[in-house]
Amino acid sequence: MTLKVGDKAPDFALFSDENKKVSLKDFIGKKVVLYFYPKDDTPGCTREACDFRDGSARFANENTVILGISKDKPARHQKFKQKYQLPFTLLSDENADVCEAYGVINKKSLFGKTFLGIQRSTFLIDEKGIIRGIWRKVKVNGHTEQVLNELNES
Repeated sequence: MTLKVGDKAPDFALFSDENKKVSLKDFIGKKVVLYFYPKDDTPGCTREACDFRDGSARFANENTVILGISKDKPARHQKFKQKYQLPFTLLSDENADVCEAYGVINKKSLFGKTFLGIQRSTFLIDEKGIIRGIWRKVKVNGHTEQVLNELNES
């Protein structure tokens, strides 16, 4: 089943970059930008994280929390977060259970090899846990602005 706008966002409990359990329900009463990305410290993922970092004050003004999810371990997230001064939480989905629940695991190919990996995707979730926006196959350039524009309209 593919998630769509209007669906209840699947809850989760994952370890953060600070090695603390974080659940989606911890943020009831706030909007959440939940973005899935392939890997810490790779060019596209770094640019996306830095774009969200640079827009973080504007998201905060909209009562919105940013959460990044990849399959990287918490210790790797911690280094990535420190290296780029990311002011938001990164979550570790090592088993890809949350990625599966959100439907972001897809076949990818690189150098002629096919494998399953995280498709860059973002979900905008409202204060009650309902999905209000979905972006799949995200192109990094201009994506933060797309999400902010959607926030301003909701």
